[in-house]
Amino acid sequence: MQTWTSMADIQPNVTKMLMNSIKKDRISHAYLFQGSRGTGKMEMSLLFAKSFFCAYRDGVEPCHSCKDCNRIESGNHPDVHVIQPEGQSIKKEQILHLQKEFTYTGLESNQKVYIVEDAETMTVNASNRLLKFLEEPSRQTVAMLLTENGQSLLDTIRSRCQVMAFQPLNPHQFTQKLIDEGIPESSARLMSAITNNLEEAIELSNDEWFAKARKLVIQLIEVLQDKPSEAFMFIHNHWMTHFKDRDSLNMGLELLMLWYKDLVYEHVGHESSIVFIKERERLQASSYKWSKQHARDALTHILEAKRKLFSNVHPTLVMEQLLLQIQR
Repeated sequence: MQTWTSMADIQPNVTKMLMNSIKKDRISHAYLFQGSRGTGKMEMSLLFAKSFFCAYRDGVEPCHSCKDCNRIESGNHPDVHVIQPEGQSIKKEQILHLQKEFTYTGLESNQKVYIVEDAETMTVNASNRLLKFLEEPSRQTVAMLLTENGQSLLDTIRSRCQVMAFQPLNPHQFTQKLIDEGIPESSARLMSAITNNLEEAIELSNDEWFAKARKLVIQLIEVLQDKPSEAFMFIHNHWMTHFKDRDSLNMGLELLMLWYKDLVYEHVGHESSIVFIKERERLQASSYKWSKQHARDALTHILEAKRKLFSNVHPTLVMEQLLLQIQR
């Protein structure tokens, strides 16, 4: 259960604007919540719906315990409708059904809230149908369109919505959110450094391919540090057999970058920023062998390798050149 106070910690700007609109009774007929997945768009929508319906709210804060609040929380409120993609898209028939609902009087009041999740997946026909509602707003009806890509919506839809930009969660907030989801802190730190997408982070944390990728990065560091003459053999026999295409190799390079960033943090004493917290002994050993400048140079070389990778340089050649640069 989210409150306006807890949402202010996650999305302070959006929270302030929505709270002000409720306080001043200047609620828009349509909002566009845009931002990456996991930034609180659905949580904000449901909280806003509670404040819209709750008869016992304190200022802007709903009571969270009345019949309306409980049914919104459980997804069973008769006048709060959530539209989600059927398959890969939101179809015209779904919006037609929604339009039909518009014609009915609310079951318990004249207020209605409609939440369109993944609005960017609407087909052209569905978008045009939804536009009909947005062109004929009712003061007692609020629409909230949730999207990761607001630019993919029709300009005519965007122009009729109050746009709310949801910012990516900062790494510490995201790490804590992952820990709350049951992910160990060591994995949560790593995931928050790779993605700001909650679903993707949870999926990666349970992915055997990713777990092996993580091990391969540590093994490569061990080879570079302890057996540098075997580095090229390791790349050909182990690294390239796992990172088989450009996208997967890019992930390997991302993980390698995080290691060298951690090495910089180890040198400067920023322990709280270290991602590979289970590898502190290895990091400390690396800091004795490699200088802070070496780590910074390695980061520059990895960035250049990523650029070459997506400039269609052969992946194996990219890694061979990177090893030569790191070992200089």
